[in-house]
Amino acid sequence: MRGLFASALDKLEPPREAAGLAIAAVGGYGRREMTKHNDVDLVVVHDDTWTGDEVGVVMQHVGYPMWHDGYKLDSSVRTPDETIELARTDHRVAMGMLDARTVAGDPGIVMTLRSSVLADWRRLARAQLAQVRDAREKRLERSGWLAHAAVPDLKESAGGLRDGVMLRAMVATWLIDVPHAEVELLRTSLLDVRDTLHDVAGRRTEKLEPTLVPEIAARLGMEPVELDLHVREIGRRLAHLTSRAWKRVDDVLDETRRSTVTITARGPAVRPLAEGVAMLDGEVIVTRTTDIAADPEVALRVAAAAAREGRPVDAGSAARLGRSLTDLPDPWPASSTRLMVSLLSSGAALPEIWDELDFGGVVDHWLPEWEAIRLRGSSSPVHQFTVDRHSLETCRLAVELRREVDRPDLLVVAALLHDIGKGVEGDHSEQGAPMAEKVALRWGFDPADAAIVRRLVRWHLLLPSIATRRDIEDPATAASVAAVVEDAAFLDLLAALTECDARATGHTAWTPWRRGLVEGLVRKTRDHLDTSTPTADATDYEGWPAATPMPDVDSLAPDDDGFQLTVEPHAGGSLLTVVTRDAPGIMGRLAGGLALAGLEVRSARSVTVGGAAASLWEVTRLEVDHQRTAARLRAALNGELDLAARLAVEPVADAVPSRVEVLPGLTESATLLGVRATDRRGLVWTVCAEIADLGHSIRSAHVSTYGSEVRDVFYVVGADGQPLADAAAAELRDRVAVALG
Repeated sequence: MRGLFASALDKLEPPREAAGLAIAAVGGYGRREMTKHNDVDLVVVHDDTWTGDEVGVVMQHVGYPMWHDGYKLDSSVRTPDETIELARTDHRVAMGMLDARTVAGDPGIVMTLRSSVLADWRRLARAQLAQVRDAREKRLERSGWLAHAAVPDLKESAGGLRDGVMLRAMVATWLIDVPHAEVELLRTSLLDVRDTLHDVAGRRTEKLEPTLVPEIAARLGMEPVELDLHVREIGRRLAHLTSRAWKRVDDVLDETRRSTVTITARGPAVRPLAEGVAMLDGEVIVTRTTDIAADPEVALRVAAAAAREGRPVDAGSAARLGRSLTDLPDPWPASSTRLMVSLLSSGAALPEIWDELDFGGVVDHWLPEWEAIRLRGSSSPVHQFTVDRHSLETCRLAVELRREVDRPDLLVVAALLHDIGKGVEGDHSEQGAPMAEKVALRWGFDPADAAIVRRLVRWHLLLPSIATRRDIEDPATAASVAAVVEDAAFLDLLAALTECDARATGHTAWTPWRRGLVEGLVRKTRDHLDTSTPTADATDYEGWPAATPMPDVDSLAPDDDGFQLTVEPHAGGSLLTVVTRDAPGIMGRLAGGLALAGLEVRSARSVTVGGAAASLWEVTRLEVDHQRTAARLRAALNGELDLAARLAVEPVADAVPSRVEVLPGLTESATLLGVRATDRRGLVWTVCAEIADLGHSIRSAHVSTYGSEVRDVFYVVGADGQPLADAAAAELRDRVAVALG
């Protein structure tokens, strides 16, 4: 090109020097990352001493011979002012000029232009990076993730070559920094694969097509499976670094957040989140003094806190956890089980948190079975993800259906584990079922719950297989499915898992046709099961939980002011037993008092016996200040606290609306009000306050929490002690729904 350029200058009339005219290489050519099948990206820059005709003659003498020799030129011709103005509004032009280098002509005009564009890139970083982010999101919609796509795109996918270039441009803003050596090593390794791909294919392509993998692997001295894993590992790490870079950009540009960060003489203040867990500079960390080896649950507290706060886990803390973590007891304590459920129920936050901890080596402590499916490609062409990412996506989608099932905790566990059997030989449903049951038992679920997880994994393909291969109008079809699922609660879980699995697989797995068939089969199976028969869970609502004996009211009789509190350790937290004289609104005032005492309620049960109201409250805190809590509860019961002002339920960012319903046919002695909602401070008090405001009483209440999801059932009676009339029940339902928002 230099030779052609010099020759072209000599052919001008009269011949000219190159001052004020240059050919700049941009893109891959500018970065010296060409293969013979790439386009040759050029920008021809000229000042006002050159006419358009003169520049055209030069480029004809340069371009035509190169086109004749098979080079694919992609060039534009601009003045410096035109380039600067265009770069201010088009991030692609700006990013191209950041990599520009002089190939032929006047290097001074290119250096000056590049400096001007770089200065504007830094000055206009907020607007420019918004364009870059928008373009990346659209690109990922088309090309997916390099680590998890069925057929990876080495350039356009998340974690691909274009992300590597984007990171260089983000660093050039001076807003953030990245680990340069690691990023460049990843890019270089990926370029080696891309170059070999072009050689083997004999054409320009960025898709790592399965038919080409064996030859590419052979040329790189690898086995095909080894190459596939190598590429996915690169993509996974590069995408992860990119995600962290964007979070740093957001933190830098978020003036509201910056204004709330407290800076001390020793640096940014650490905000405690849980025992051994804190927030530092927008990231969740393990505190410096935490003995990780002696406290293996701290990793779960870190994960749950990150999910709750919507912030990333600090990479250094994740690595520290991986180095020092010891295994939890087998089975896990109840507190660990709850933390895992909270993590799996975190929805969109789950994949990033899981990946960070997986990079650190933490996931292998929780779930050693994960190694066999990590970055494992699927043999089915309909799958858009690797097995591990598909499992996380299924779990993420399960959160959207958590209000359709009675046990959302078992749904998310089964969603994560439904393909765990793909890491071993044999039918993955059959192989995975006992594996999933073993994991559930290890994670602290009781044998009955673990058996449900096992059945869900074993039969997670049942509904789509039957719906698409059998006549769903034939009564025998529904009967055969009913024989497997046995009850409506399990059917609901299986239907939810089926939908999430299909949606996470790809568009072709959950077409309107398939969805219609599956939903039709579910309806007919439910009819066959005769759902008017109360389930085991429904009959348990009326009585005190079998695992928690009813307190002896005679031995725990209320003292003179009608109140008594006992506190004891329970399941990694504390169990509070409260006995008071029975009166309207007691349950709500107790819930309000506990909330104001800073206690997070995981479950609650209440009954009335004679003139006494007894309630059990399971809270997450292990050490409860008896005196302080008793004082707060007494104040709430005596009306000394403005609960309405201090416990107004705040809206939550929840794509799934709260569900409030009157549960039919479960008891003849009370009206059952069911509430399914995202847990938040003051929720139980809000429901109880609405019940009391309408003049009704709560005969018993059953509050359960699965991760961030609450399942509350209130046995409500009117002033006459009888179930509510239909109109009154409907009014109560609507009032509570409005109050919860």
